[in-house]
Amino acid sequence: MNTNPQNPSAAVTPVLRVAVPTPLPRLFDYLPPTRGEAKALPGARVRVPFGRRSVTGVVVETAATSELPRERLKPASALLDPDGLLPADTLELLRWAADYYQHPVGEVMATALPVLLRQGEAPEVPGVESWSLTDEGRATDPATLARAPRQQQLFALLKQQTRGLTADEIGAELDSWRPAAKALVDKGLADRRLRDCLLAATDSPTPAPDLNEHQAAAADAICAALGGFTPLLVEGVTGSGKTEVYLAAIDAALATGQQVLVLVPEIGLTPQLLARFRARFAVPIAVMHSGLNDRERLCAWNMARTGRAPIVIGTRSAVFTPLPRLGLIVVDEEHDASFKQQDGFRYHARDLALVRARNVGIPVVLGSATPSLESLANAERGLYTRLHLPSRAGTARPPRVRLLDLRAQQLDEGLSPALLQAVGQTLAVGEQVLLFLNRRGYAPTLLCHECGWVADCQRCDAHMTYHARGQRLRCHHCGAERAVNRQCPDCGSTDLRTLGQGTERLEAALRRHFPDTGIVRIDRDTTRRKHAMAEKLAGVHSGEHQLLIGTQMLAKGHDFPGVTLVGLIDIDQGLFSADFRGAERMAQLIVQVAGRAGRGEKPGEVIIQTHHPDHPLLLTLLEGGYRAFATQALAERRAAGLPPHGHLALFRAEAPGPEAPASFLQAVRDHLGSTGEVSVLGPIPAPMEKRAGRYRAQLLLMARERRPLHAMLRAVMPTLAELPEARRVRWSLDVDPQEMF
Repeated sequence: MNTNPQNPSAAVTPVLRVAVPTPLPRLFDYLPPTRGEAKALPGARVRVPFGRRSVTGVVVETAATSELPRERLKPASALLDPDGLLPADTLELLRWAADYYQHPVGEVMATALPVLLRQGEAPEVPGVESWSLTDEGRATDPATLARAPRQQQLFALLKQQTRGLTADEIGAELDSWRPAAKALVDKGLADRRLRDCLLAATDSPTPAPDLNEHQAAAADAICAALGGFTPLLVEGVTGSGKTEVYLAAIDAALATGQQVLVLVPEIGLTPQLLARFRARFAVPIAVMHSGLNDRERLCAWNMARTGRAPIVIGTRSAVFTPLPRLGLIVVDEEHDASFKQQDGFRYHARDLALVRARNVGIPVVLGSATPSLESLANAERGLYTRLHLPSRAGTARPPRVRLLDLRAQQLDEGLSPALLQAVGQTLAVGEQVLLFLNRRGYAPTLLCHECGWVADCQRCDAHMTYHARGQRLRCHHCGAERAVNRQCPDCGSTDLRTLGQGTERLEAALRRHFPDTGIVRIDRDTTRRKHAMAEKLAGVHSGEHQLLIGTQMLAKGHDFPGVTLVGLIDIDQGLFSADFRGAERMAQLIVQVAGRAGRGEKPGEVIIQTHHPDHPLLLTLLEGGYRAFATQALAERRAAGLPPHGHLALFRAEAPGPEAPASFLQAVRDHLGSTGEVSVLGPIPAPMEKRAGRYRAQLLLMARERRPLHAMLRAVMPTLAELPEARRVRWSLDVDPQEMF
């Protein structure tokens, strides 16, 4: 309809409905740029004026009219993309996610874009700056650079790599390296070039191994599902060869010219998985995770978007990557909590992978040795096709598991005599040992022996962890740290003692017991440096490291054929969680860690140290395995109306004082009204009320059915920001929360 008879052309000028990265949960209307004749298509980025700023937004749709008079609409400043950068299926997924998780659509769109695209840069990246040795350099004796130690260090670093190193990769190893790089280039020993960000295809792919009966049946089922939406749950015991099933299905998808998206929960799983993919497939691979710099990430994203990367492997945010020929999605370790974003836009990548696969009509494979209760419930309802791998691949057999009662035993830094003896016997025959303790640092508590003072975090309701290296106290919740106290601030005593064990303390004890053994500790503290994780894992596979100490970073996805003994040092802390998901997480962790033992030809053994050998969870796992535990846990969840037999939404609020969060959440509760279909619990203080200097409170919504819960949220969310109490707090909504803390 012509809304302006004085200007007929105004009726045909489209209105751009733009998603702007702002907390306001709506689209904003703009006119097209006044310069040029280019049309802004949905999915294209535009530069728009927003208040006193100029920001980059995404055109979500165009309309003939606006709720505002046209004379009040501002024109966009510039059209940044001649074509839609985000295709229609990606826009559909993002709009669905914004509605489901009740998050502002502009912030959701921004999440899907690499940082440089949010800043307005062009999507095409000529390449990533890289340095490598020339042929002359590879033939040069490093001793000739002895008078230039920095050049010699860089030379040695480059000699380890055939493909070259990026600036970030070199910077992670050497400081102030650029003058040395220039000198090597000037001497003709090295060159600088731009390379693409794809992992090069192998020239001689490794032939696929013969699959056993169960693997072949699972692979055939996935291949048969190509071309239509089918969720498939691959439930296989640890070491059953789930990855080989994925590879067989991916090979079939690639053969038809399709792209494949593989989601993994953590960066730590990427190197090993990449090695297997690169050895198997003669196609380039794009990798997307938080360890990349902004230009590397943009390069990989664009290679995927343009179809030049047949395989894309990434962590949770890769679920939004545009893929024009997407034919299969694989979610490895689908149970892992890392797939849930815990701040900002709180989405679950596994769940969005299912929505994306449904929207484009392709199969999605969820794999795990310990599937989430949600996935198991969906399989029981017939919504997922369940593919079971009941035995280990090849000649490997399940490890023998035994509980070690710690009561009344004399422990050496948390190690029982029986476990130390087993470690010594295993090392003596040339086999490897993995000891698991899910607590980094030296000790979780520093205490005064005279008066009982404890080193607490001043910003959190938590003790500070003592780290022997650097003599520091660190809070593992807010990141605060300080030097270790030399005397008690309360009584002045110098008798300060450490209580409890962390991986750092465990390492020190084991070096004392086994001084001639190659020991490696793998936790967040030892893998901060780029490539550190890959280097340590390489040392494990080469046999350089015989004794592995680690946290949950080692609990899943890793294949250590030489490890025949696994020891779980202290699991008691996880047996009595206040979170209703605590038992599920603990069961998964125990099974995953135990699964690292005996994956090669030699039999494995698992020793679980505990002060509670009669705990029902442990007995159920030992007698019936994870499936028996899951059956029992699902029955308990059904009786309590908890997920997956119920649905939750959690309001959180925080402020510098304790009153404001409770006041705001009470106002939210009053605003929600009452309904028999949705229960409202709270507000109550969060389990850790004070964190990072702010007080936190929660309001929980529970419903047996999803529909009434989401109807309530859609009705009230647009108005909550207008509550007077909202100005005094930071608040958020978490739909389908995975953490109650």
